[in-house]
Amino acid sequence: MKIFAYKPGHDGHVAAIDDGRLIFSMEAEKDSGNRYGPVTPELMLHGFAALEWMPDVFGVSGWERSFRPMRDPIGAGYLGTTPDTNISHKMKMFGQELHYFSDTHERSHIIGSYGMSPFSQGEPAYALVWEGVLGHFYRVDENLNIAEIGSPLSGPGHKYGFLYGLADPAYPFDASKSRREDAGKLMALSGFGRDTVETQEERELIERILEWDAVASPLRKSDFKDSPFCNIGLDSPDFHNLARRFQHRIFERFFEFAENNMKEGLPILVSGGCGLNCDWNSAWRESGLFKDVFVQPCTNDSGSAIGTAIDAQLVHTGNAKIDWTVYAGEEFVMDDADVSGFDRAPLDLDEFTGRLVEGGVYAWVNGRYEIGPRALGNRSLVAAPFTAETHTRLNAIKKREGFRPIAPILMEEELDRHFNNHGPSPHMLYFQTARTDALKAVTHVDGSARAQTVRQSENPQMYALLSAFKNKTGYGVLCNTSLNFNGKGFINRLSDLVRYATDTGLDGFVVNGSIYRRRA
Repeated sequence: MKIFAYKPGHDGHVAAIDDGRLIFSMEAEKDSGNRYGPVTPELMLHGFAALEWMPDVFGVSGWERSFRPMRDPIGAGYLGTTPDTNISHKMKMFGQELHYFSDTHERSHIIGSYGMSPFSQGEPAYALVWEGVLGHFYRVDENLNIAEIGSPLSGPGHKYGFLYGLADPAYPFDASKSRREDAGKLMALSGFGRDTVETQEERELIERILEWDAVASPLRKSDFKDSPFCNIGLDSPDFHNLARRFQHRIFERFFEFAENNMKEGLPILVSGGCGLNCDWNSAWRESGLFKDVFVQPCTNDSGSAIGTAIDAQLVHTGNAKIDWTVYAGEEFVMDDADVSGFDRAPLDLDEFTGRLVEGGVYAWVNGRYEIGPRALGNRSLVAAPFTAETHTRLNAIKKREGFRPIAPILMEEELDRHFNNHGPSPHMLYFQTARTDALKAVTHVDGSARAQTVRQSENPQMYALLSAFKNKTGYGVLCNTSLNFNGKGFINRLSDLVRYATDTGLDGFVVNGSIYRRRA
């Protein structure tokens, strides 16, 4: 069964599955597109051109053209979990007959997470979808029937990111939409907070935000002018304490609901944008409520078309499982670029790691790009992890706030040596605490890190780099942050990479086994 699907709206992408194997997922923001961008006609044509076959099924991941209130659905729309919410019929494309399929956005999260999980088909599981609209728990039975258990809170992702904008004087009172990047920034700032005694002002604001009906209407800054935290500033210690408390309070709502209503000890599938919160994912692992916890690397909407394709496969073949790798994006484009400012040579890992030890910052490009928002060693900036100055330089290169943490990437066998942890984290989705003060560039202010662990079988090129760095320094750890222009997705062509390296002062870049060193 050959399936091609696309996801409308933000985090747009196209995905292809062939007989239970993910062939590709191409994201609109990648190749230096706008972050969170929708599918463009060019991307759709690009996806079609990459196919080596005519699809049996054309899938549309359900969406809405208007939110709060929701109206004018695309395909099956946003809400619904039962098979009768799917739309399926025959259609013609390029003169050939095939099937049209659409499932709801809600269902695409659940089925997509189930299909990508390591759990065998037929194994019951719980599911949690928490994002800008939904905040629901479900039970998936052995026949993949989905039953909603309940909703502790609507729109946790919308509410979480809103708090950052409320404190930020640069976020206007009349803004019609929240900024999608604010949730990640609040997660970083919460690390600066302290566990202080809750004030009345904190309590009132938190309860007011949490009780807001995020499905009926959006939170607006103008409605919270009376709060002492409105425009308090992002460097305020009082706001840092509030951010820490707010993060804990949201999780407590969901944990208490799960503790009271989900007692079977089944594994849980976590999806939605809140699945990118490493602290919350780790808290689920620590909770003891579930046999196992699975979070896919494209847990936000960048996995929705994959979920719809899996659902179409389930409907037409009965198979809800796929084989996949996180490196299912596009190959790097070696276009016509002026590299006269760089000397090219075959990569020598011993020589290259020496340059990293000396303080060099390099782009590292290998193979196909990663699906989902995290750079996982194929479209990365890499550097030695030892100094605070490296952390400062990397944030300056990326033109982002200095409080943002830099993630470590390390050999999986190094994890226990350097970090207290909750097990391997191949997709940078869990929280660790440093056991050493040697890794200053990748240790957050509260002693935490959000590491990616690497096995040789998963990424042999990155593993070889980490091994060479360990041979030279004793640490199989590097800094790893995404290779992108500010406000754009991953760089995926040589001309953009040369411009980026020139503009930001990178010491050079590595592309598929060749090193380009900046000329003196």
